[in-house]
Amino acid sequence: MATKANIDIDQGTTFQTEVLLTDDSGNPLNLSAYTANAQIRKTYSSLTSVAFTTNLATGEIILSLDANTTANLEAGRYIYDVIVHDGANNVTRVVEGIVTVNPQVTK
Repeated sequence: MATKANIDIDQGTTFQTEVLLTDDSGNPLNLSAYTANAQIRKTYSSLTSVAFTTNLATGEIILSLDANTTANLEAGRYIYDVIVHDGANNVTRVVEGIVTVNPQVTK
């Protein structure tokens, strides 16, 4: 079962957050044989999505969006999740939650 974590994104800014992954003993998970995908959608059934850029390091997945991408997100509530694929192509959802995009004033 995925961890629940809500995030806030300020419209028109560069966004970055880290997802920390550990084994049952609390040690950072070795992600060298993994890939990750993460998307934002307005609803679970939305046909359109915005993909996070994902970068993996030992024990962490870094999710990011550039300022141009966040500027094009309409202010409001969205959902997201992060999935990882291991070397055997097993897929695991590691985190999911609500994204709140806060409107920008200065453009």
